[in-house]
Amino acid sequence: MISEQKVRALVEEKIAETGAYLVDVKVSATNQIKVFIDNPAGLSIKECVGVSRHVEGNLDREIEDYELEVSSPGLTQPFKVRQQYEKNVGRDVTVITADGQKVTGKLLATDDEGFKVLEKAKKKEEPKEIGFNYNDVKETKVVISFK
Repeated sequence: MISEQKVRALVEEKIAETGAYLVDVKVSATNQIKVFIDNPAGLSIKECVGVSRHVEGNLDREIEDYELEVSSPGLTQPFKVRQQYEKNVGRDVTVITADGQKVTGKLLATDDEGFKVLEKAKKKEEPKEIGFNYNDVKETKVVISFK
């Protein structure tokens, strides 16, 4: 089986100077490899193709057959790395804490320990700023709006 660490290292090597960042790597028991990358400036197909070719060029199909997919994580996927929080500052997000609390609001800022959200105002209440520690959050997703 192809190791996730090896794929991660190959991806990091390829994107090191591009401004892109690695979000996640998944390798199944059947060697189906899924690589998710992103870029603060937006991810191009050319970047995905470059990463795919680099990984394919460094894995030997004669030893182990595999299926490789390189893409962005997509809007419906929860955040996995800090760079995703940074990229989405100013956008509406939904946060689910480890204890099940759900907060929706505008992502204001991020730092090494966590992030801040301006919670949407509830009836007869002012909007309030809430700070979250990354370790205390189960899931954060962008709120998709078709206005």
